[in-house]
Amino acid sequence: MDAIDRLIVNLMQNGFSITDSPYREAAGLIGISEEELIERLARMLESGVLTRFGPLFQIERIGGAFTLAAMSVPKADFEHVAAIVNAMPEVAHNYEREHELNMWFVLATESPERTREAIARIERETGCKVIDLPKCREYFVGLKFEV
Repeated sequence: MDAIDRLIVNLMQNGFSITDSPYREAAGLIGISEEELIERLARMLESGVLTRFGPLFQIERIGGAFTLAAMSVPKADFEHVAAIVNAMPEVAHNYEREHELNMWFVLATESPERTREAIARIERETGCKVIDLPKCREYFVGLKFEV
């Protein structure tokens, strides 16, 4: 990442304008062209510097569902199981933990029924039991990483 990439990441963590030309507006704040901003975002996504670029929704308000899930995965199978889980479009993020439940991930689906279907598919494809931990209460944590 160069200084412009860092500026892009830091700026985008503070929001993205909802306008007719949001990329042009953001590029202007950074001092680059709209085309360069789009190219840089694409490069950072392709290289894995960024894993996602997009909005965050309160999905339950439109009928969808988020849930936190955990699994106990044998160490020898961890990378294989992680590849299966990460390939699923419903998986928002996945983390390894040093605990008996060593794989934690978030599922985002169109409905609670689709969450159950996704969990069943993960269990079927990985052979590991999924523990579903739906939220009881929502908290907002403004987490930003200065790069």
